[in-house]
Amino acid sequence: MTVILPPALEAEIARQAAAAFPRECCGLIEGARAGTSFRATALHPGRNLAEAPDRFEIDPADHIAAMKSARAHGANIIGCYHSHPGGEARPSRHDLSGAGEEDFLWLIAATDGAQCRIGAFVYRAPDFVALSTELGADLVTSSLNARN
Repeated sequence: MTVILPPALEAEIARQAAAAFPRECCGLIEGARAGTSFRATALHPGRNLAEAPDRFEIDPADHIAAMKSARAHGANIIGCYHSHPGGEARPSRHDLSGAGEEDFLWLIAATDGAQCRIGAFVYRAPDFVALSTELGADLVTSSLNARN
């Protein structure tokens, strides 16, 4: 399974993660899914309503606006993204407890406020499955060895 993330979208997630640091950034991913591949075509940043700095909760109004925008482009919301300030680019136990939509893409940006690494996962009950991420011509594999 692979996710194709254009370099401009990768850079935008990194920019949002750095801007939100030390809080989590969050948003939704517009794109298409074909077989075992996800292709991200746009990002829809969301306001993070979570009170804790190491959690995210996308504002429902932003979620609805993203769905309407994707529909207007003939696309779908295929996943979400958020950052792990000072953390790792893999799902946490808290992420797992909040997941529920099968085959929903999760991009997780580990950041220290300056540098960023993005991991890609898809939720398949009862856990996440690591995906390969195609960034331009590079292919980087995400690993899921342990949870935060």
